[in-house]
Amino acid sequence: MISRYNFPVMCGRYTLIKLSDLLAYFPWIGSPAIMPEPRFNIAPSQSVAVVTNESAEPTIDYLRWGLVPSWAKDGSITAGSKMINARAETLAQKPAFSRLLKRQRCLIPAGGFFEWQKTPGAKSKTPYYFRLKNEHPFAFAGLWDRWRSPDGDTLRTCTIITIAANTVVAPIHNRMPVMLKKSDCRRWLAPGERSPEEFLELLSPYPADEMTAHPVSSLVSSPANEGPELIQPVAIPPESTPAQLELF
Repeated sequence: MISRYNFPVMCGRYTLIKLSDLLAYFPWIGSPAIMPEPRFNIAPSQSVAVVTNESAEPTIDYLRWGLVPSWAKDGSITAGSKMINARAETLAQKPAFSRLLKRQRCLIPAGGFFEWQKTPGAKSKTPYYFRLKNEHPFAFAGLWDRWRSPDGDTLRTCTIITIAANTVVAPIHNRMPVMLKKSDCRRWLAPGERSPEEFLELLSPYPADEMTAHPVSSLVSSPANEGPELIQPVAIPPESTPAQLELF
């Protein structure tokens, strides 16, 4: 499915280039029956690889990105378009998320993510690609839910949790996705109903000294574009360096 989103949102794009690398890094996660193709421009409303806490034996599954709560009136893409992200600071207070924080948490595997920087006086924005310096895969902290239609069909969807940006991301955007530390991933997937306080301490900006970023082609702004060229570094004018650009 091609996403209807042709503009960047926070956090609105990421990559999952080699799921096999992630499974080698997290050997306790079960493999899917078929390995997906490399993805360099994953966008909202698309089917994405997810590991939910539904089973005692975590396995890669596929959910639609854009949360549709179980109590929503419909399961359309529009219904989930406002919930592709969930702010960590207010999870426990928001009805759509508080129940899920207690019961339905998930990992969303990734290799990196994109953010767009506004250039003063210009309509265009410069996309940047963020990843770990060691190029290891990682997982976003997410929430998931199950919606059932009146005729009995089931739709499972997810959202990515965000937090205030660290010093690598902050010059580009004031927020970033929560990237769980490897040691915290199994804890995040604890089954059953739990107290939110068990997990809120895990929702913090990833250590900036372990991350890197570089500008990439504006081709990534269209979800119709795919391929390794989308994460290759590109040159930008000196006047457009991060220190001189405002947040949006």
